[in-house]
Amino acid sequence: MSDTYIDPSPANFQAFKDLPRDEPIHMLNLLLYRDLAEYPEGHEHHGNGWSGRRAYEEYGKTSGPIFRRVGGEIVWRGAFQTMVTGPEDKRWHDGFVARYPNAGAFFEMIKDADYQLAVQNRTAALVDSRLIRFKPGDAGAGF
Repeated sequence: MSDTYIDPSPANFQAFKDLPRDEPIHMLNLLLYRDLAEYPEGHEHHGNGWSGRRAYEEYGKTSGPIFRRVGGEIVWRGAFQTMVTGPEDKRWHDGFVARYPNAGAFFEMIKDADYQLAVQNRTAALVDSRLIRFKPGDAGAGF
């Protein structure tokens, strides 16, 4: 079992696919960037000296139009400060919540040929990540 994750395992992805596709979803993204992005040889950005953060910015730039076209939007974004509950040695650089009108929109995005090219920047950028699906609930003052 791995301690770091970039892409979903087949079992986790199947569990995602088995959930309803016709209701809104929120996706919590936790990101830990590489010091130096790792592009494969032959990729246009291989050897360019980009940091992981810079490669993730490229991912945002190249995947953003597709994300917005399927109805996605960022509903919360933050920079990590400290772990309050959880492993003391675990840290993240950034986190955000992406809202999709439904899971079908997420599938439309990841199947898009241009997105599949863009996601290479995400892979090069990250040393570890988490992508967690939530069903949106009511917000407010109470727990």
